[in-house]
Amino acid sequence: MKVSRVIFHVDMNSFYASVEQAHHPELKGKPIAIAGNPKERRGIIVTSSYEARAKGIYTTMNVTEALKICPELILLPPDFPKYREASKAMFTILRSYTHLVEPVSIDEGYMDVTEIAKECHPLELAKEIQLRIYNELDLPCSIGIAPNKFLAKTASDMKKPMGITVLRKREVPEKLWPLNVEKMYGVGQSMAKKLKSLNMYTIGDLANADEGLLKEHFGKIGVRLKRRANGIDDREVDSESIYETKSVGNSTTLPVDITEMEDIEKTFRHLSSKVAERLEAKNLCGFTITIQIRDCHWHNHTKSKTLQNPIYLKTDIYQEAMQLFPKAWDGTPIRLLGVTVSNVIDKKRSAEQLSIFNYEQFAKEEPIYEIIHEMEKKFGKGIIQKGIDVKKKSYASKTSFSKDFLEDLKDFIDEY
Repeated sequence: MKVSRVIFHVDMNSFYASVEQAHHPELKGKPIAIAGNPKERRGIIVTSSYEARAKGIYTTMNVTEALKICPELILLPPDFPKYREASKAMFTILRSYTHLVEPVSIDEGYMDVTEIAKECHPLELAKEIQLRIYNELDLPCSIGIAPNKFLAKTASDMKKPMGITVLRKREVPEKLWPLNVEKMYGVGQSMAKKLKSLNMYTIGDLANADEGLLKEHFGKIGVRLKRRANGIDDREVDSESIYETKSVGNSTTLPVDITEMEDIEKTFRHLSSKVAERLEAKNLCGFTITIQIRDCHWHNHTKSKTLQNPIYLKTDIYQEAMQLFPKAWDGTPIRLLGVTVSNVIDKKRSAEQLSIFNYEQFAKEEPIYEIIHEMEKKFGKGIIQKGIDVKKKSYASKTSFSKDFLEDLKDFIDEY
C-alpha cells in the first residue's frame, strides 16, 4: 500500500512589500507599493501591501492610476539585494526541518514533510514554521498542506495572509470543481479562453472532459491539466531542481510604443545579446526559441520554434527571433519584447546532427578526431578534451531576478 505524502507549499505574503515593512517598521499598517520607474515606462506596481490592496491596488496596475485611487500610497523602488537576503533566511528555516525543500521562486517553495509528520501533526508543524518565519524574520506567509504539490499550491492560495489550509484529494469535487477554470493554477487567460470555447467553464468541466479532445487541442498539457483538476499530481519534491536551468530569457518594457522595424530589430539585437551572454555564463545552449510581444493594449503574443541543432550565439538567436516575429505580430504598437531560449543543455552534451549544411565542417575536423582516438587508445579515455569547462562570471542575471535568484541560492546552499 502506497503511503500518502504530506506536502507543504510555503508562500510568502506580499513578499517585497513585507520585507520593506520589516526593515522599516514605520511603514507597517500603511499602503505601500513596490514599483518601477514611471519615467522609463516601467511604472507599474510589482507588488503591494495588504493595506494597499484593500484600497484597490493590484499588481501590474499603472502607477499613475494607482495614485489616483490611493493618493496616500507610498511608492518604493525595488531593493533586490534586500529581498535576496530575506529569501535565503526563509529557506534556511525551511531546511532546518528537512532537506526535501524545493524553491520555485524567491518567495515560495515546497517541502516534503512525510517523515516528520509521522511524529508531529502536520497542522502543528505548519503553525510552528509559520510562527518561526514571522517571529525571526518579521514576515508573514501562508502554508498549504496536501498530498501532492498541485493541491498544496492551490491550498496556500486559499487563505492570505498568514493562512494555513489543508486540502485533501477527496475534497477536490466540492472545493475546486465549482470554481471558474481560470482559477486553476496552471491555466492562464489564453488557455482559459480556449477551454471555454470547448464548453469547459469550470474546473469540474475540465476534470470530466474527454481526454482525447484535450489531447487533440492541447497535447500533453491538456491531459496533465485534466489529471490536476482531478487532484492527481505525482511530481516529487526535488531539492536538486535549483541546479537545473530550464530556460534563459530576457525582456524589456520599451520607453515608448514602437511599430518601426528599425526599432524592433534594435531591441531584438539587444535582447539576443543579453540572452547569449547569460547562456555563455552558464555554459548552456538551447533547442527552443520563444519570442514574446506585449502590445499597447496589454495583450500578450508568443511564438516558438524548436530547432534541429542548439543555439547560443547572439547572431543565431537574433536571426531566429526575427524569423518568428512576423508570425506573432499583428501590427499593433508594441510595449514589450522578450526572447527566451529553452530546452537547454550543457554545451558539452550538445552534438550537432550531421546534415547537408554542416558535413563540411565535420569533414575538416575528422582527422583531429582520428588523432584523439589513437591517443585515447594508447593513454586512456579522456586524455584529450575538446575545450575546457570554464564558468564565467556574469552580471547578466540581474535582468531576470525572479528566476536567477536561484543562482545565488545554489552557492548559499553549498556553503551552508
